[in-house]
Amino acid sequence: MREEMGANFFDEAGLGVKPISPFGSKRLVRKAIEYAIEHKRESVTLVHKGNIMKFTEGAFRTWGYEVAREEFPDHTITEEELYSVYGGKQPEGKIVIKDRIADIIFQLMLLRPNEFDVLATMNLNGDYLSDACAAEVGGVGIAPGANMSDEVAVFEATHGTAPKYANLDKVNPGSLLFSGVMMLEHIGWTEAADLITVAYGQVVSKGVVTYDFARQIEGATEVSTSGFATALIEQMKGGVILSEFVANANRLSNKIARNEKNAGYAIR
Repeated sequence: MREEMGANFFDEAGLGVKPISPFGSKRLVRKAIEYAIEHKRESVTLVHKGNIMKFTEGAFRTWGYEVAREEFPDHTITEEELYSVYGGKQPEGKIVIKDRIADIIFQLMLLRPNEFDVLATMNLNGDYLSDACAAEVGGVGIAPGANMSDEVAVFEATHGTAPKYANLDKVNPGSLLFSGVMMLEHIGWTEAADLITVAYGQVVSKGVVTYDFARQIEGATEVSTSGFATALIEQMKGGVILSEFVANANRLSNKIARNEKNAGYAIR
């Protein structure tokens, strides 16, 4: 590294290897563009730190543009073309391919999130961004996840588990619910997926929520995991009767408190 690449670092420095391949990068960006086309999205943004890591994340950016240019010429334009050729007006049926530096995207996701649609990036950047974006809409408790290969797909909650809440009937089921929604969309059951998505928003707007949302919403009715699921089902059937859930929430809250107390004694 010193002799061939002119790298300068301390003798006892820790060094890491960061493999970024054309195959993996192009497959990821290809999936992102295919998703954008299928779901009629407006843009795909390549998120990278190529200004510093030129041989890895910089290469990811380059390969991403290559995929768009070589494999999707009829469906994509670059951000540069959007302004130089089309005067800033996005043509019908065209997806804009653009890129942003990883640290800048965090600021832009807070200040101008409407400028972005599908983000394509590597695992580390993606971990940061998925948590940060989830925080803007309530936390990882409602953030779904999917792992899609060329042949199979697995859908699951975004980040890990919460063992301390096991069997307490307390936590937000949104992450798994929306992972299920993504699975339904993946297999083409869009009507069922849309029904769950719309009902979820309607139930939350009524203030019927689990504890994580209740502490952020003034005047909310806090319910258990199963209570929220019941509210969701009732909404899909025709509407939630709020007074019934207020009464049930009070009973369930007392039950949860007793369970937590017993669990605390067991741990000690």
